Amino acid sequence: MSYFQDKERIFIVFSLIVISLFLSPYFILGDDAHIRVHDNLDSNLAWYKVLAESGQIAGSLQSRIPQIINGLPRNALGTEYSLIVWLYVWFPTMIAYGISQAITRFFAFLGMYLVLKDHFITGKDKSLIRIGTALAFALTPFWPSGMLSTLGMPLALWALLHIRNGRGKWLHYLALTLLPFYSSIVLGFFFFLSAMGLLWLSDVIRGKGWNWRFFIAIAYMTAVYLITDYRLVYSFLFDGEPNSRDEYFHARLSFWHSVRLTFKNFLLGHTHVMTVHTLVIMPVIFAALFLIWKHRKWGKERIFVFLFVLNFILSAWYAFWFYKGWLPLTEKFHVLDTFNFARYHFVRPLVLYLLFAIGLKILWDEKILRKAVPWLVIAQIIVLLFTNEEIVHRKKPSVREFYAEEQFNEIKNHIGKPQNSYRIASIGLHPAVAQFNGFYTLDTYNNFYPLSYKYQFRKIIEKELEKNKRIRIYFDEWGGRCYLFTDELGKHYLFKKTSKRRIENIDLNLEPFKQMGGQFIFSSVPIDNALKNNLKLDKVFTSKESAWKIYLYEAL
Repeated sequence: MSYFQDKERIFIVFSLIVISLFLSPYFILGDDAHIRVHDNLDSNLAWYKVLAESGQIAGSLQSRIPQIINGLPRNALGTEYSLIVWLYVWFPTMIAYGISQAITRFFAFLGMYLVLKDHFITGKDKSLIRIGTALAFALTPFWPSGMLSTLGMPLALWALLHIRNGRGKWLHYLALTLLPFYSSIVLGFFFFLSAMGLLWLSDVIRGKGWNWRFFIAIAYMTAVYLITDYRLVYSFLFDGEPNSRDEYFHARLSFWHSVRLTFKNFLLGHTHVMTVHTLVIMPVIFAALFLIWKHRKWGKERIFVFLFVLNFILSAWYAFWFYKGWLPLTEKFHVLDTFNFARYHFVRPLVLYLLFAIGLKILWDEKILRKAVPWLVIAQIIVLLFTNEEIVHRKKPSVREFYAEEQFNEIKNHIGKPQNSYRIASIGLHPAVAQFNGFYTLDTYNNFYPLSYKYQFRKIIEKELEKNKRIRIYFDEWGGRCYLFTDELGKHYLFKKTSKRRIENIDLNLEPFKQMGGQFIFSSVPIDNALKNNLKLDKVFTSKESAWKIYLYEAL
C-alpha cells in the first residue's frame, strides 16, 4: 500500500468516526434529544406516526386519513415506496429519526467523496481536500424529511458523469435506481435532473454528439421517480379536486426586495438547504477567484468559474421567483403557482461544496498557501459541528417534552370517549402534538388538502383574520397551516408552560366548528373571554415531562 493510499484510508476512517459521533445524541438521548421543530416535529414526524397507525400506508389513490381534517387525502402524506415511511413503521420515532439521519449523512459522504475522487479532485496528494470536503458536506444541517433529496445529488452526479464519459457500469445504474427510494423529486431531484438534461443538451449543441446513454440514464432516473412517487404524479396531473395549493400566491416582492433577497440567499443560504458556507467556504471561493484572475487561468479553471456564476444565478432565481413581475404569467399558467420552481436553489449545496473543494485545490496549487488548506478544512468542519441539532435546538423542547405523550394520555383518559368519536383543535401549539397522540384534529399543517375544507375551516376564524392582515394573508394566500389563528398570538404557536401570555379577546365562530364535529380545544394559553365564545374551561393539565400547560376547553 502506497503512502497516499494509507493516508486516504486513515482520513476516511476518521471521517466515519466523526459522523458517528455527530449522530450519537439521537441514539444516546432518544426522546430526550433536541431536534428541529420547524417542518419536522411540527409536521413530518407526526405525519409518519399517523400514517403508520392509519392502516392506509398502501391505501388507494382515493383513500382518506380520517384522523386529520375529517379525511385528509392519503396522497398528501407521500408515497409508501419511500423507505423513510417504513422506518417509522418498524422503529420508535427517535430510533427511526436517527437511522434516517445516519443513512443520509453516510451516503452524502460517500457520494461527495466519489464524485470528487473520480471527476474533480483526482490528484493522489489531495486526499485531505476530497475527504475533508466530503465530511463537511455530510455534516450540513439538511432538512430531515428531505432525506437524500439534496445530499444525494453528489452520488447521482458521480454516476451520471461516468455514464456521460462512456464508463458507466452496473454500480452507477444501481445508484440511479436506489436513490429515488430515499429522496423526493419535488424536494431536489426534479431540479437536479433538469439541470443534467441541460448539460446533455449543451453537449449536443457544442458538437459532442447525442450521447444517448447519458440521455437514457437521465430519463431512466426520472422514470423511477415518477413510478415511486406515483401519488404525487396522480394528484398533480389527474386529481380534479381543487386543493389548498391552488391558492398559493408567491409573486409579491418588489424588485429591490428581490435584489436584497438574492444577496441574502447568496451569503447566508436557506433554512431547508443550509450550507453554512458564509464564514469559511465563501472566503475560500473568493480567494480562489482572485488567484484565477491574477494568473489569468480562466480557461484552465472554467469549471470553477462556471460553478461560481451558477451559484449566484441560483440565488437570484430563488429570490426573483417571488418578484411580483411574475404575476401576469402566474395568472395565465396556474402551474407556476402550484409548483415551486424556486427550488432550483436546492442544487446549491452540491454547487457550493464543489466550489469549496476546487477552491481548496486552487489554493493548494499556490505553494505559499498550501499550509492554509488543512486549517480551512478543519475550520469548516468545526463550524459544522456546532450546527448539531442537540446544540442548535437545546433551548427548544425535547422530543419527549414536545409530544408530551404522558400528558396527552391523561387528557384522553379524562375525556373518556373513543378518540375517533370527537374532534379537537389547538391554540398556541401545533396540531401535530395532538395528532401524534392519536387525537382526531380539525386543524393541521399539510402541503395540500381540499380547498373546500379550507373555506369551511376559515369560517371558524374569519373574525380573527379580519383583525390581523398578516395572518389573513398567511392563511388565504398559502394556507398550509390550517390553524386556529388568533389576532393576539399571530403566527406563533409554541407557547410553553413558562409563558405568561394569555388571550384576552378572542372571537371564534364555533357553529362551523361543531358542525365539523369539533368538541374540544386544546390551548397552551388561558382564554379570558372563553365563555363569551361558548367555551367552558374543563380542566388544566400539567406534567413534568411536558413543555405545555394545556387548558382543555369544551364547546358549549
